[in-house]
This record gives sequence, structure tokens and C-alpha cells, in this order.
Amino acid sequence: MDVQEKTARSLVKSLSSVSEQSRIEALCELRLMSKYDPESRSFIADAGAVPHLIETLYSSSPLAQENAVATILNISIANREFLMMTPDLLDALSHLLRHPSATPISVQTASATLYSLLIDEDNRPIIGSKLDIVESLINITRDTASPMRSIKEALKALFAISLYPLNRSAMVELGVVAALFSFIVKDGQVGLVEDATAVIAQVAGCCESGDAFRKVSGLTVLVDLIDPSTRSSVRARENAVSALLNLVQCGGEKSVLEVKEMCLGVLDGIRDVAESGSAKGKSKGTALLKVLGGGDLDKALKDPRFDYNLDHEP
Repeated sequence: MDVQEKTARSLVKSLSSVSEQSRIEALCELRLMSKYDPESRSFIADAGAVPHLIETLYSSSPLAQENAVATILNISIANREFLMMTPDLLDALSHLLRHPSATPISVQTASATLYSLLIDEDNRPIIGSKLDIVESLINITRDTASPMRSIKEALKALFAISLYPLNRSAMVELGVVAALFSFIVKDGQVGLVEDATAVIAQVAGCCESGDAFRKVSGLTVLVDLIDPSTRSSVRARENAVSALLNLVQCGGEKSVLEVKEMCLGVLDGIRDVAESGSAKGKSKGTALLKVLGGGDLDKALKDPRFDYNLDHEP
């Protein structure tokens, strides 16, 4: 047994101490060890730390919570399957997200932990089925008191959840569309808008998306983002194009007609994405232009701004 393993076992043993001070000191050491020594993460997990860390997420001590969830996050980098097999982990993370006394650092670290776990595709349907977690992440973006970093981590987790198609309907039902569009309109911070539109683009890919976007005038917001005059970032414009494309593919016939009508004024913006965007942006832009050029909307083809080779390969 090498020094790292011995140290890990000793610290984990201290987590059972009757002294709160000893437990907190051990948690602080485990957090630092797991952060700066990647090899130690497996040793810490194998020594039986995870059940203690999970229990600590219910602690009344903010310092204990912060160090425990940070250690779990660090362990998750190399031990996602191990963590997902540990009973009560997701319930404890959900508790931390919802607990009114949890510090912003604990909340954002819990969100970051979920995102780390969601990197594994097999975990997306499992975490997405925990509606209390999804709702808590949405509420973080909805709360005007949430720090920017907490919102960013919540958006990253929501994006990863939305990558599993069957999660999207539940996200819509829980109000993600209204929350994110409200956030974009009221906040407008570069970076966060890009992350929010990335989630919106994915959520648009379900049959419930049409009505949800309609209720919050989502099409108007997306079209404004594409309009070159608004000077939105490249990524925000590409996400908006992707959202519109998903709407016409999944939102029903009414959504198709609405998108075609609304996009007539921003053909230049869509064409710019199709010509100058990233590889994915070019693909989405080209596909949307093809939809707009459908025979049931002749005036789109007659518009002089729609001078574009639809067979162009990005």
C-alpha cells in the first residue's frame, strides 16, 4: 500500500469521527487531495468515502457541504460509473440544489457534478428521469438572485440532460422554455445567452416544443438573435438557427408555417450562418434554408436576399 492510498484511508476513517472538527478537517484534506492528485480519486472512492460524502450533503454545516460535494465532483471525473451505482447519490445532490440554506458554491458544484456524470450518455436517461433535479436546475436559471456561475453550471447540466431526446418533453412540461427565454430577454449576458440558446435548440426537438415556444413568443426572440443588426454572437446565432430547424422538424405543421413567415426578414442572417459558421452551423443553416425554400412559400424564393445555392455542401 503506497503513501497515497494510506493517506486516503486515514482521511476516510476520520469521516466517522465523533468530532465535527475532525470530520471537517478530513473533508478539507480530501477535497484538496482529490483536486490536485488525480490518482488519489480512485483511492478515496475505494476507501469507502462516497457514502460519507453523500451523508454530509445533508449536513447543517455549509463548510462541510461545500467540501463534500467538491470531493464528489473531483471523484466523478474518473469514477462516474462507480458514483452512479452508489445509492442515494442523486437524491443527495437534489437535496443540495433545493435546500434554501445551501451556499451558492455548494449549488454550483452540485450542478457541475451532475454535468460531469451526464458526460456518460448512459446516465442521461437516469438523471433526466429525476424530475426534482431537472426542476431544481430550471429554478436556478429562473431565480434572479442566482449568481452567474450557478446559472452557467445549471445550464450546462440542462444541456446535457436535453441531449437525450426522451428527456425533452419533461423539460418542456417543467417550464424550461419560459424560464430560458425570460432569462435571455432580461439578462442578455454574452456566454450565458449562448448556453441558454444551446439548451433551447435541443429542447425544440420534441413535439411539445411548438406550443411552448408560441406561448412565450420564442420565435420572435430567436429571429432577433439571427438578425445581423442585433450583433448577437456567432454561437448564439447558430443555436437560434438550430432551434428553428428543430421546431420545423418536430413542432408540427403550424410551427413550420410560423417559422417560414418569421424568417423572411432574416434570410441574410441565416445565409451568413450557412456560409460562415462552424461546420455544424453551416449544416444547420443550409438545412433551414432548404426548408424556407419549400414550394409552399413561393415568396421566400422570390425574395432577392434568398440568392443561395441550396445544393451547397458545407
